[in-house]
Amino acid sequence: MKRRLGILAPPLAVFAAFICAWYFYSGVILDETRRKITLPYFHQVIDQSFLDAENRADLLGALWTSAWIAGIGLTISILLGLTFAVLMSQAKWIERSFYPYAVLIQTLPILALVPMIGLQFGFGIKARVIVVVIVSLFPIITNTLFGLKSADQGHHDLFTLHGAGRITRLFKLQFPSALPAMFTGFQISAGLAVIGEIVGGLFFGRGAVDLGNRIQLYVARLRAAELMGAIALSAALGVAVFWFFGYLRHRFTASWAEAE
Repeated sequence: MKRRLGILAPPLAVFAAFICAWYFYSGVILDETRRKITLPYFHQVIDQSFLDAENRADLLGALWTSAWIAGIGLTISILLGLTFAVLMSQAKWIERSFYPYAVLIQTLPILALVPMIGLQFGFGIKARVIVVVIVSLFPIITNTLFGLKSADQGHHDLFTLHGAGRITRLFKLQFPSALPAMFTGFQISAGLAVIGEIVGGLFFGRGAVDLGNRIQLYVARLRAAELMGAIALSAALGVAVFWFFGYLRHRFTASWAEAE
C-alpha cells in the first residue's frame, strides 16, 4: 500500500497543482468573455464535454475512430520498421543505402506534406494512415537497428563457433537482445502515431469523424469546453498506447533484467 502511494502521490500532487493553476488563471487573469472562448473552468469542461450525453457520444465516437486509424498506421509502421531494420542489420551496404532516407523521413515538414498527401491519395482515411506511418516510422527503425547491432560480441563468437547461420543468429541472438530497444521504439512511435492521426484529421475533413475533426469544429465555433475535452481525450489516448507498449516491454524483458 505504501509503495503504491509512493508511486501515485507525486503525479497526483502535480495534477492538483495544475488544476489550481488552471482555476487561478481562468478566474483571476481572464475576464468572463475571454474565459468562455479560451479557457473555461475545469468543472465546466467536465460538465459540457463528458456529462452532456450528446457531446460525450460525439467525443467517444471520435476517440474510437482516432484509435483504430492510429492503430492501423502504427501496425504498418511496425512491420515496415522491423523489416528495414533487419535488412540493414544484415548488410552494411543496405544500411548505407537506406538509413539516410529513414533520417530524411523524420525531418520532413509533415504540415507541409499533408496537403500534398491529400491531393495524391484523397482526403479520407487512407491519407490519415499515410500521415501516421510517416510520423511514426523512424523511431522503430532506429531503435530496432540499434538493438539488433548491440548483441554481445562474445555471444556472436559463440554462435560462430557452433556454425550458426544468419537466420539462427538473428532469431536466437539478435532479436532477443533487441527487444528492450524495440519496445522503446514502439512506445515512442505509439505516441507519435496519435499525434499524426490528429494532424491528419485536422486537415482531412472527409471520411470518418475523428478527434482531429472535432478539434477543428470546436475551434471554428469557439466551443472552448468541448475543445479542451477533445484535447484531453487525445492526450489520454497517447498515454494509453504508451503504457500498453511499456507493459508489453515489462512482460517480455522483466525476467532478463532480474537475471542480470
